Amino acid sequence: MDTVGQLAGSPLNCLVTGASGYIGGRLVPELLAAGHRVRCLARSPAKLRDHPWAGQAEVVRGDVAEADSVAAAMRGIDVAYYLVHALGSGAGFEETDRRAADTFARQAHVAGVRRIVYLGGLTPRGVPEADLSPHLRSRAEVGRIFLDGPVPATVLRAAVVIGSGSASFEMLRYLTERLPIMVTPSWVHTRTQPIGVRDVLRYLVGSATMPQHVDRGFDIGGPDVLTYREMMRGYAEAANLRKRVIVPVPVLTPWLSSHWIGLVTPVPAALARPLTESLRHEVVCREHDIARYVPDLPGRPLPFDEALALALRRVGEAQVATRWSSAAVPGAPSDPLPTDPDWAGGSLYEDDREVSVDVPRDLLWKVIEGIGGDNGWYSFRHAWAVRGWLDRFAGGVGLRRGRRDAERLRVGDSLDFWRVEEIERGHLLRLRAEMRMPGLAWLEMYAETDAEGRTRYRQRALFHPRGLSGHAYWWSVFPFHSVVFGGMARNIARAAARRADPGPSPRPR
Repeated sequence: MDTVGQLAGSPLNCLVTGASGYIGGRLVPELLAAGHRVRCLARSPAKLRDHPWAGQAEVVRGDVAEADSVAAAMRGIDVAYYLVHALGSGAGFEETDRRAADTFARQAHVAGVRRIVYLGGLTPRGVPEADLSPHLRSRAEVGRIFLDGPVPATVLRAAVVIGSGSASFEMLRYLTERLPIMVTPSWVHTRTQPIGVRDVLRYLVGSATMPQHVDRGFDIGGPDVLTYREMMRGYAEAANLRKRVIVPVPVLTPWLSSHWIGLVTPVPAALARPLTESLRHEVVCREHDIARYVPDLPGRPLPFDEALALALRRVGEAQVATRWSSAAVPGAPSDPLPTDPDWAGGSLYEDDREVSVDVPRDLLWKVIEGIGGDNGWYSFRHAWAVRGWLDRFAGGVGLRRGRRDAERLRVGDSLDFWRVEEIERGHLLRLRAEMRMPGLAWLEMYAETDAEGRTRYRQRALFHPRGLSGHAYWWSVFPFHSVVFGGMARNIARAAARRADPGPSPRPR
């Protein structure tokens, strides 16, 4: 009996993993708009707190690798979406993916889930799995685990996803915009079949109501088959840039390519490497059977140039719902700011600053929430730039991730080489450092009112060293704190004052 197919017109209970990531964060509102009920499984539920759809979806704490938390999240679920990966190329990530997928499949069966939906990678035709990149090989294995399991599965396989904020789009965008003349790896000649993020989401939502007997994988892609070189030239044309000169060379290995991309684009080497490794082989759809169950619409799937134009318009209008950096970056620290008792007997260095500001508190808060990105960090710009470059050379994220939104932040947003850990709107912004360093660091900024009713800006930098190198790091940079952190506090106060009194308006001519 095609149970799920019969429920096509009824609301389904959907579990979404990876809702803090690029695709998951966009899938949740699409499922809600389709009339389904949504539960999100997240290791850090606070990261989802400020999303526009947060009040409409249930959020539970858990990890896909922990059977108990997966079992609890699966209760009452009809369709479970698996959108997480141990992205990276370090030792052990394939085993992590394998164990998590196996746990997910087993718990879905125990809970009576009717379908698992998984988004994986498009694999090359005729290439043995052993010859695939670790990234593609792991995704293929996860898909196979679900298809071999007892719960009917839909495994969607996509190549390059084009959408505002996607890692593939950001890599294409920055390489093309910043390098009018490019010496590129030979993979720029590899053919691939890009797909717009809108079509990926349409297929994901449509997969929820597939008939029960459907238990298979589907290749999904747009109508165009292009080389990366053609995509870069297409981007240059869409963005009204001069024609790019592209010179491919055979000597850039995936490792070198990832570091080259890490230096030129905001995408760090740890994330660029699996992306570039996937471009070694031609990845073109072998079938379009998905249309039997999620019928094509007029003009859909979107052609590459239309998907590109839509992404560029979203970026230009600052309407980027999620970004690749929404998800955790491999190698970045994820420890939250601990409470004092947890640190008893440990080292926690602090740098505290306070400045009186003769402005309403809400104006000070606007400056605090607008920090980073194009607005910078309000002190010693060159010092911040040098620190960002050092982080890039070390394989970190650097300063170029910028902001998702120019004015408002939400918990979980990336902010240059920081991540928003906590917001008490109008009062506190806490950032956790994701730069490479021998320890954990946080930066807190407060808009407060003192006992006499005056506005005060308070700033606190904290550092927990790891080992002797961590202590040495703190004391080596300590002499610069008065310049960097002191200047930052003073300049934020001045910026708030300028908002309150922007000066005389120019005389009409």
